[in-house]
Amino acid sequence: MSTAMDYKIKERYWQRRVGPDHAWREHGSDKGPPPGEDLAAMRSGLGRPPMDSPKMWALYTCPVNDMLARRGEVSAEQAAEHAALSLFGLHQQGEKVPMHRQGVGLGTALLALRRHEKFSDSATDARVGAMAAATSVPALLRHLRSLITQLRVISQPVDYTQLMADIQNWHHPDRRPPVRRRWALDYRVWTHNTPDPKAPTAPAAE
Repeated sequence: MSTAMDYKIKERYWQRRVGPDHAWREHGSDKGPPPGEDLAAMRSGLGRPPMDSPKMWALYTCPVNDMLARRGEVSAEQAAEHAALSLFGLHQQGEKVPMHRQGVGLGTALLALRRHEKFSDSATDARVGAMAAATSVPALLRHLRSLITQLRVISQPVDYTQLMADIQNWHHPDRRPPVRRRWALDYRVWTHNTPDPKAPTAPAAE
């Protein structure tokens, strides 16, 4: 039986493409921007259950849980990776720079959206509030899809590794409050000296 302890965690698709300098990797088999066919395959999963789009099968990195598979089910991790891949494919479409940026949480990215002249404060607050109040994973993903579309309009990246973890935790109601609290703390920072969410993350002090 495959379990989370039986495998070494692989780099997710977006991690393989984007280097530590927040630019496309220049070496290796996964160098450069994602091919158009990969992004199209990811978008084919939007609004569909995990494993329902054969075009995405080669893009998954999560192990198959044998016990769940025998019942025709997938793990929360598999479902979260499917959702994150689908959203990344939507987000990256037509963008020249990476829309995955380590350290830029969803709340921080949405704060940039709120501050942008193309969107009103009140409308953004309403959409973000509706997302945070979602009581199911499908509802969360519907709101995320709409917000990711708007983030693409302003070319605002997101940390997709963190977003995948957030979606995975949303499968467990008792894990939602910490995720919601982190989003709120990052989003509801109204000071003018908030760091630019597109700027590289500063290294931690030793």
